[in-house]
Amino acid sequence: MELKAVLFDLDGTLLDIDIDNFISRYFDGLSAVIAQVTECPDRRTQLMSSIHKATSAMMDAHDGETNQEVFTRVFADTSGLDLDDIWSAFDDFYVQDFPTLIAHSGPIEGAQEVVRLARDLSLKTAIATNPMFPRIAVLHRMSWANILPDQVDLITTFETMKACKPHPGYFLQAAQMLGVEPQQCIMVGDDPRLDLAAADVGMATFFVGDSPSAVTDYRGDLIDLQRLLERLCV
Repeated sequence: MELKAVLFDLDGTLLDIDIDNFISRYFDGLSAVIAQVTECPDRRTQLMSSIHKATSAMMDAHDGETNQEVFTRVFADTSGLDLDDIWSAFDDFYVQDFPTLIAHSGPIEGAQEVVRLARDLSLKTAIATNPMFPRIAVLHRMSWANILPDQVDLITTFETMKACKPHPGYFLQAAQMLGVEPQQCIMVGDDPRLDLAAADVGMATFFVGDSPSAVTDYRGDLIDLQRLLERLCV
């Protein structure tokens, strides 16, 4: 293959994180934000339900709208509240409280080195995390993996992406934003359903997870990935 780009999943691929614990604490944090918006318990329950519905809507197919636009629309439709009217509270959360969710997270062995190697090999690089978070939240999680924004060419976030993994549109848009064809990309990830779906649009796949039944072109750890990239770019 003519390799021109590497798409790196973040959580569980470059970042060692207990994702279930993280998501639970994340929604606890959002619940605390909602508590600042209203003192009425029933209204709090309604607004949290709207957040969950808007999050689910982002994961469905929605041609033409960014994930942020979908989230904002569904939140307004189900809550009767314009998200812009309360977004300052969420801004404060992402700046002040989100960084505390790091817990015991940290870079997976070889994460910094493989991202640096990809750039040294003149490959385009993307942090291809599922774009359900605003950019500021993705940047925080990248920092936990010791990856800087200027080390990559693309970061997929809910402000810009028009689909989530595993929808084909996600991978096609990422390739387009990198300026390459899908067949010139390799998707690196730990989730068989979300990440390996990149194969459906012609991308090569490298699996770093622990499922022996996962269908992938390549598998191993990030050290193995470094060796593969060097071979493919000879």
